[in-house]
Amino acid sequence: MSVEVTTEVVRAVEAILLVAQEPVPTDLIAQLVEVPSASIEEVCVRLAESYETAGHGFQIAKVAGGWRFQTHPDLAPYVERFILDGQRARLSGAALETLAIIAYKQPISRLQIASIRGVDPDAVMRTLHGRGYIAPVGRDNGPGQAVLWGTTQLFLEKLGLASLADMPPIASFVPDASLVEALEKTLRIEADPSAAVVEQSEEPEAQ
Repeated sequence: MSVEVTTEVVRAVEAILLVAQEPVPTDLIAQLVEVPSASIEEVCVRLAESYETAGHGFQIAKVAGGWRFQTHPDLAPYVERFILDGQRARLSGAALETLAIIAYKQPISRLQIASIRGVDPDAVMRTLHGRGYIAPVGRDNGPGQAVLWGTTQLFLEKLGLASLADMPPIASFVPDASLVEALEKTLRIEADPSAAVVEQSEEPEAQ
């Protein structure tokens, strides 16, 4: 491995990939950690090999021209079971707030959402994306070409709207109590009344 690569560089690569929403190009990682692209490529390859050898349930893979963390393919049945089980939990207040921000501000990037909410929205955005309420709709023209998010047809169907133009007017991008109540009623997945209901929060209440 190149002499420029240190333990800190390897840890930095792992940290960047861990928080990335999309595959991160080798050149971008190299710019961020100030190490040649060839060295970063080697770091990622060796990390991928080490994770595979150790038998972890996750891996680093090169996808669509970039690197990302992902679950190991042979564990797909467990991951699918977890995702389907999570569908029974109602959306948290944080998820409803994030969904409203995206609906009224779209197209919008993750960092823009974070600046409005004041907290990292990654967890609730994964939930909303997994349930099909939001999806990538493009990329920003600025540095880094951040992914821009918007609502989906399913979102409109759940709210009974023909288009986004039919959404009620709102003075700010943070929903008031009536909008939160309306979203919660229409987007909640009803549980089996014969089963015990355990409410689960998608995000810590502090957020």
